[in-house]
Amino acid sequence: MGGWKHPARGGRGRWAKMAAHLSYGRVNLNVLREAVRRELREFLDKCAGSKAIVWDEYLTGPFGLIAQYSLLKEHEVEKMFTLKGSRLPAADVKNIIFFVRPRLELMDIIAENVLSEDRRGPARDFHILFVPRRSLLCEQRLKDLGVLGSFIHREEYSLDLIPFDGDLLSMESEGAFKECYLESDQTSLYHAAKGLMTLQALYGTIPQIFGKGECARQVANMMIRMKREFTGSQNSVFPVFDNLLLLDRNVDLLTPLATQLTYEGLIDEIYGIQNSYVKLPPEKFAPKKQGDGGKDLPIEAKKLQLNSAEELYAEIRDKNFNAVGSVLSKKAKVISAAFEERHNAKTVGEIKQFVSQLPHMQAARGSLANHTSIAELIKDVTTSEDFFDKLTVEQEFMSGIDTDKTYGYEHILTLHNLEKAGLLRPQTGGRNNYPTIRKTLRLWMDDVNEQNPTDISYVYSGYAPLSVRLAQLLSRPGWRSIEEVLRILPGPHFEERQPLPTGLQKKRQPGENRVTLIFFLGGVTFAEIAALRFLSQLEDGGTEYVIATTKLMNGDSWIESLMERPF
Repeated sequence: MGGWKHPARGGRGRWAKMAAHLSYGRVNLNVLREAVRRELREFLDKCAGSKAIVWDEYLTGPFGLIAQYSLLKEHEVEKMFTLKGSRLPAADVKNIIFFVRPRLELMDIIAENVLSEDRRGPARDFHILFVPRRSLLCEQRLKDLGVLGSFIHREEYSLDLIPFDGDLLSMESEGAFKECYLESDQTSLYHAAKGLMTLQALYGTIPQIFGKGECARQVANMMIRMKREFTGSQNSVFPVFDNLLLLDRNVDLLTPLATQLTYEGLIDEIYGIQNSYVKLPPEKFAPKKQGDGGKDLPIEAKKLQLNSAEELYAEIRDKNFNAVGSVLSKKAKVISAAFEERHNAKTVGEIKQFVSQLPHMQAARGSLANHTSIAELIKDVTTSEDFFDKLTVEQEFMSGIDTDKTYGYEHILTLHNLEKAGLLRPQTGGRNNYPTIRKTLRLWMDDVNEQNPTDISYVYSGYAPLSVRLAQLLSRPGWRSIEEVLRILPGPHFEERQPLPTGLQKKRQPGENRVTLIFFLGGVTFAEIAALRFLSQLEDGGTEYVIATTKLMNGDSWIESLMERPF
């Protein structure tokens, strides 16, 4: 179990140094961000005059990643409201714009808003922007409710893939797994294919497509069909990506159920990261009172943004949690020494130089304080008896040790739900294929170095995520080496080539890495993302990864998405 120690047996893991600052490579995802911002600006400008936006609440988080309020304000957005029943709040504006997902229940609320409009006041123009697609069913519902004619503009905003970080895109489609695997609904797959076509328009045709799973096959077929139906000129953009790997989540159902042991993964496991933000218990972040050493205890949760724009977070997010403490300790010494330098500043020039560095130093000190508090919160959980017992059972199961323990009551419910959903079946006399898969793909590694890892298994302190191992083996030596396992795992595996126009074929320079876009259909965890970033940084790895997914998720949010909710 690497550095994970039983709380009663002394030792809480080894705290030591690991890889340096994480930097992302050759794919500039700001090109996509700017393209979707431009499309948004163009729509807003069609609605001339002052505006109020009425938001489908689920969309506010994803939109915040591509357009701050300042951009909306520049285009005369004066008010913003959350979509709710009855009458709209008062707003002295010319235009009311509804930003909504194409859902029938939302159409009912919009109709209520429009019908309850006070006709005695100045007339306001209504518009509706469907994200990511217009829906005939929704427009028919608005027509049935007698309000379709009230909308001047009825358009769609194709926000299929949202840039979350320098190497990460997500559709943030919360129902994608259930739709794809339980309801045979291809809507999410269609949006994934459309998003990939948008990426190819911006970053060039991807010459090779690899895939594993039924949904992967369907997305590849949709892309090929869309390309065939596109009658415009050939894509003349020089290709940035060498390969696309489409991977069904149900090829690897084990990984999302395992406890993530990276810093970012544990933040998500314990507190849940939503659209790059986390809400944390406020006590650890209260400023100390002067004099008595007490604290003013805030009531509201502490909300922090988490992405690689923050230098310290970029450095520690993908480390095993047992390797984070030493980095924070080292940073504290560096920052303390930097502040001490003020005593050595004697000349006007030296003082000016110190003052110019002060904002960066203060930001670094604030960042360190935040992450030290987060690490303390996580450690309170990871050093508990319950956490250790749960992790022990998980790791015995994944390493193949026969165990008669259960997963605890939460996981009995989990396994029951998965069985009910048809994702797990009781083993009745059939062959257990897991030992073959585990051995062939080296899914369990006994000697894991959590501080200076040499293998992706560090993200789970022993277990190598099956999904990422498949990506690693595709890169080198190729999937022909694991044909037996590929046949055991669900769904077809395939390869497609997309011909490039003359002059756009890539000539790789010596030592230049391939760039692979890996798309997880059904969701991906932060630990899997960390493992792929680890592979991208290997000097002899040969492949740099950009990650896309239908949804960023963990075991709890995944199971929750499968649960039937009473209406």
